[in-house]
Amino acid sequence: MSLLAKKPYIVAADIGTTSTKTLVIRAADGTVLASHSIEYPLYTPKADVAEQDPDEIYRAVVDGVGAVIRKAGAAPEEILCVSFSSAMHSLIAVDRGGNPLTRCITWADNRAAAVADRIKKEHQGLEIYRRTGTPIHPMSPFVKLVWMKDAMKELHAAAHKFIGIKEYVHYKWFGDYYIDYSCASATGLFNLKALDWDEEALALAGITADRLAKPVSTTHILEGIEPGVASAMGLLPSTPVVAGATDGVLANLGSGAFEPGIFAVSIGTSGAVRSVVREPVTDPEGRLFCYALKEDFWVIGGAINNGGIMFRWVRDHLATLEAEEGRKLGLDPYDHLTRIAEGVPAGSEGLIFLPLLAGERAPYWNANARGVFFGLSLAHEKKHMIRAVLEGVIYRIHSVAEALVETAGKPKEIRASGGFARSPFWRQIMADVTGTPVVVPDAIEASGLGAAQLGLLALGEVKDFNGIHAWVRTGNRHEADAAHHETYKELTRIYMEVYHQLGSQFDDIAAFQKK
Repeated sequence: MSLLAKKPYIVAADIGTTSTKTLVIRAADGTVLASHSIEYPLYTPKADVAEQDPDEIYRAVVDGVGAVIRKAGAAPEEILCVSFSSAMHSLIAVDRGGNPLTRCITWADNRAAAVADRIKKEHQGLEIYRRTGTPIHPMSPFVKLVWMKDAMKELHAAAHKFIGIKEYVHYKWFGDYYIDYSCASATGLFNLKALDWDEEALALAGITADRLAKPVSTTHILEGIEPGVASAMGLLPSTPVVAGATDGVLANLGSGAFEPGIFAVSIGTSGAVRSVVREPVTDPEGRLFCYALKEDFWVIGGAINNGGIMFRWVRDHLATLEAEEGRKLGLDPYDHLTRIAEGVPAGSEGLIFLPLLAGERAPYWNANARGVFFGLSLAHEKKHMIRAVLEGVIYRIHSVAEALVETAGKPKEIRASGGFARSPFWRQIMADVTGTPVVVPDAIEASGLGAAQLGLLALGEVKDFNGIHAWVRTGNRHEADAAHHETYKELTRIYMEVYHQLGSQFDDIAAFQKK
């Protein structure tokens, strides 16, 4: 018998890199009844450091769940479940009491770059990738642990557990450590076929399986929320909590991107291009990831470090005066900056931006890559630079999509989600660069919808994911402008040539910055 008559609402908690977003979703039809977002800082004291305070994120989750439930006017007994989405690749060392010994080391942290290179050259890195599905890169907890074993010997030895941010939240709620197959498959330590920790990767990282969380299905249900925490959020302690999955794979689910020929592109802080397959598949060249959604659904694709965080950099550092001007006009600063960029022709009159400020992941996995404005002349103004940054992010996405085509085939449609999907201008640039129609689901926060659908499956309210198609109502569709596409084809070629020609110079400048 269905529980939905008495418990009509699902709370989705999406722990991102720059904010935690919470939603209350009506389980019957996927309608988002309320949403809330709480931001927190990314600490970058040096070029290769990118950390967060796990307790700041924990408070954002608890406060965000409480706030969104109050906005929706939902009673505790009306909540069917809480289901989680989470950013990938975070690493926190904790002691026996669950207290952090480190900050949360994020995917954007590049301190393990030299170790990643050594693993590729000396330790059969490609073979480890083929078993685990996570490319060898300093983003991954596996590479971070190998680095920490040498760089932080005492801490590495003293830590009781090494966990991710979602496991940290769940430990505070339930007093034990669990990691879903999806987050586990993004650690670089998880054997995709065995659905368990990979012995060779563990040995190289210098740990045993008991120092990690216990792997569980993404539909695993956690019960018994600590009563004080539950009360603070407006939940019953007995409210089921679904382990959930990573934000990337849930974005595919939440945008309805399940059929062959449909790619999902999400750009939040970072960005990714993904397609769904029914069994684990890895790329012979090690360019693409393979992460679990469920035991019989896997998502292949590639992520970029520099997505929406590039627009944030423009707002906070490059176009601060323009951003403030927008605020004085009562406009969102991003909307105002976008209007400025719209005044520049496609291709920014020959100005190309390589958006590599945080190193890069797919398809070349180069942690030493750095940002470049190429073609800058006296004729260019700040408005050209703003547009070039937006175009540069899409050039990065396009390079990943081209690699994915070799495994998944050419897409007939792109489903867009994440913060960038709020911008019609940025969406049109994607259609023009890729030459592929871009479709936007009405609900932009696809990861949250995917988490809610996963919650229904976990509680037995649905038998499969097909119901997501009734939830996903596609609105705006952007067709490629033929003339703009031809312009971008020429510029993407130059873009890639510039990137490849700067290979050794990227290494040199990264080494200089580390001094």
